[in-house]
Amino acid sequence: MPEPLPPVASNETIGSRDLAGWSSHLGRWLVRVVGTFAVAVAARLPERWRPAADRTIAWSAANLAFVLFAGISLSLVLALTDVAHEVYEGVIGSNGVAALDHPALDLALRWRDSGLDQAVTLFTDIGGPIGMPILATVVAMTVTALQRAWTPIVVTLVAAVGSLLMTLAGKSLVGRARPALEYAVPPYESSPSFPSGHTLNATVLTTIIVYLVLLRTTATWQRVVTVAIGALFVLAMGLSRVFLGHHWLTDVLAAWAIGLAWALAVITAHRLLVTLRRAARRTS
Repeated sequence: MPEPLPPVASNETIGSRDLAGWSSHLGRWLVRVVGTFAVAVAARLPERWRPAADRTIAWSAANLAFVLFAGISLSLVLALTDVAHEVYEGVIGSNGVAALDHPALDLALRWRDSGLDQAVTLFTDIGGPIGMPILATVVAMTVTALQRAWTPIVVTLVAAVGSLLMTLAGKSLVGRARPALEYAVPPYESSPSFPSGHTLNATVLTTIIVYLVLLRTTATWQRVVTVAIGALFVLAMGLSRVFLGHHWLTDVLAAWAIGLAWALAVITAHRLLVTLRRAARRTS
């Protein structure tokens, strides 16, 4: 008789899409390579280091695969941050992408008025170092309570730490000056401009929030609305930084690209975790 398929948990699908179903050859290759390596490492771990709920090698390998892939991906995205720095250096003195910066700021200056400035400032604070972590924590804790598992909090924390590291690395590498204070709306900021930290962190955490919410939705319209709200929030957050004169447009473009790359890497790491845990349930 054929081997029975492992059970699919309710938090392992998005609509009809099974997180453990890898349709591409690259995805299946990734599962095979990362899974094999994680199993080999888990087999050498002391038993007391394995999850207390199930001390099998397969279960430990699932957790290791998440950590290993997230760590490797973080290194690659940090390298992408350095590449973004090199690209910026290559175009800043030419008529390349950087030529968009001053026209974008000029357009923002024409649209400003006191009421709109205040409203945009209140909105952009949501994506700041206080507002965005609070929002992400509330969603992660809610999903954690519904799933009765710590995975959503762990995924959110890994995403947030990586986002912070990339923000710090980018600012340290480039050290780009912000637009002159005369063009900015107070309160003023003094850290380097590239990349936009508000935009990068909002992109990462909002993408993770959307992903976690999608795992709990049951109707197509709920998923469409969730994705649309998330995309509009990230887009508006980045544009708000340009409107307020706190960042150049290229700072925001880089932050969107880097943030999305890291968020997708964390989601892939979680899918690897789900896939290998499914295999662990089958063998336990």
